[in-house]
Amino acid sequence: MTDKTLIELLNWRYATKKMDPAKKVPQEKVDAILEAIRLAPTSSGTQPFEIILVTNPKVLAKIRMAAGDQTPITDGSHLLIFAAWDNYTNERIDEVTTLNIKARGEIPLIHDYYGNLKANYVPREAEVNYAHTARQAYIALGVALVAAAEQEVDSTPMEGFDPAAVDKILGLKERGLRSVVLLPLGYRDPTGDWLLPMPKVRKSSETMITQVD
Repeated sequence: MTDKTLIELLNWRYATKKMDPAKKVPQEKVDAILEAIRLAPTSSGTQPFEIILVTNPKVLAKIRMAAGDQTPITDGSHLLIFAAWDNYTNERIDEVTTLNIKARGEIPLIHDYYGNLKANYVPREAEVNYAHTARQAYIALGVALVAAAEQEVDSTPMEGFDPAAVDKILGLKERGLRSVVLLPLGYRDPTGDWLLPMPKVRKSSETMITQVD
């Protein structure tokens, strides 16, 4: 386990542009990152997304072609696809309700709360609901990036891909899912990454933070 602070690790991490294909992320580190994703907060605890973990070289090659030939997809050892629900349905929300009852017991508040959620979410247009589920996936992505840094594993969040093509490759449409963002995991190649020697660029705290007393 690293003795670095969280801020030191966040300064260490960057969107790795070139990964070393000879280095594989140990399974226990991948498991830790996946567990952090599972524990990430989501609106009303719905967790309206799934993680597709891909290590199959042939599938990775196809996804790389659907993502502008970005090399970390195949040079990294694991690829996480955050795939959000395509819509909210009564059945999906009922599953969340059942999960809550198993954990917290049969209390009226749970039925009232998730009944109200169904009444508000289910009638909305599918695209409105997908936009909401995708935002929940992004919350988990943020947690994943921090978890990867905590494990000193490199990662590269990617929006630059053809979601429809990735959905087809993985058969996501049939499962009621849509790919939102890709996250290759691996280890940086110090000899081939143009971004690695460059300083991290961020706005100053004064520019970003407004305090209202």
